[in-house]
Amino acid sequence: MIIYKWFAEFKRGRVNLSDEFRYGPPFTAVNNKNVDAVRRMIEADRHVTYYEIRTSFGVGMVLIIPQRYVLGIMGLFALANSFTMRVCLSMTITQMVTHTAPSEHILGETCPVDDVSVTDVVSNGTETVINQIAREKYDWDEATQGFLLSAFYYGYVITHLPGGLLAEKFGGKWTLGIGLLCTSLGTLATPWAVKVGGATGLFIMRVIEGFGEGPVTPAFVLLLARWVPPAERSRFGAMIFGGAQVGNIAGPYLSGLIMADGGDWAHVFYLFGFLGVVWFIFWVLLCYSTPNSHPFISDKERQFLNANVMASGLHRKLDPVPFKAIFRSTPLWVLIMAAIGHDWGYFTMITDLPKYFSDVLKFNIKDTGLMSALPYMAMYVCSFVFAGLCDLCIKKKWHSITTGRKIYTTI
Repeated sequence: MIIYKWFAEFKRGRVNLSDEFRYGPPFTAVNNKNVDAVRRMIEADRHVTYYEIRTSFGVGMVLIIPQRYVLGIMGLFALANSFTMRVCLSMTITQMVTHTAPSEHILGETCPVDDVSVTDVVSNGTETVINQIAREKYDWDEATQGFLLSAFYYGYVITHLPGGLLAEKFGGKWTLGIGLLCTSLGTLATPWAVKVGGATGLFIMRVIEGFGEGPVTPAFVLLLARWVPPAERSRFGAMIFGGAQVGNIAGPYLSGLIMADGGDWAHVFYLFGFLGVVWFIFWVLLCYSTPNSHPFISDKERQFLNANVMASGLHRKLDPVPFKAIFRSTPLWVLIMAAIGHDWGYFTMITDLPKYFSDVLKFNIKDTGLMSALPYMAMYVCSFVFAGLCDLCIKKKWHSITTGRKIYTTI
């Protein structure tokens, strides 16, 4: 647990309650001169930072975990939450729709289907009675299902660029936090949207969820630039963005457990939406856009980050974006094509793999969740193995950084 301890107490006077909410938690003074200095700043109606208050008082705080590591841990959970909410529909849709004869929708051979797909087993002496459990299904054909599964990405791609601009203007903390909060609330509301609007309601809700997740990556890139020294960025990047694979593992697996033995598919959305809201509360309380705006950071860590992090605060005036040079850059277009190739296979697997296990291989929902999670378990483990191998090769000067990136991107 992170422990914060405030030193000293007011000797004289106290800022009124409204000012405490405006300028931060109650703070303490060691002499009258300190109190007068803060009061003058407040009377001048200027923003008083936590660091200014602490500097004027000459006091500090004791903490156990460096705040950039708190940011990294919360970032890991952020990516994990975002991907569980992204992939949960791929699992639940297998239980939301009516299953028609395979010959109507699937070309080629499929595994034999069991006589009973969802059962309730009741033991009665030496006999076992299997009863079919009735639950609500929707008559959506394969084209409609594909449209619904892709709906998230319509919103997702639209807010990427605006998300980066918003993060620059308002800070990565709020851009990221509010975005994932919108996705969490949308996930919680998904069962209601399906009940009220059917496929149309689900499509609209998934687009809204995509809107919320679009700014996540741009905001994290900005936060890493503000908080992490260059020598630590590889480690922090692996920790934070590795949360995506954690979400890809947890999302299908937990969804399969929830829906096994006749579980309600709506509970999947409630669980992951609730976890997203809980994450948002801790994010607001523990994380900040820059080290200088953080109330709990130690003076030693703040000074270290100010001395080693190249990116300045949000007030920095940025150079104009050279759009003409960007669009004429051959390396850029090569990177775009590589990214498209990667994302095409990656997101196709995320979206369609559960349906393949369920509709073609006829796995039950519990096994579908486990099998859908296995590729990402392997991906998560191999990412650390090959990252270590690449760092070793670079350290031994067996190849350059650029060559290493080309090799492992190709693999």
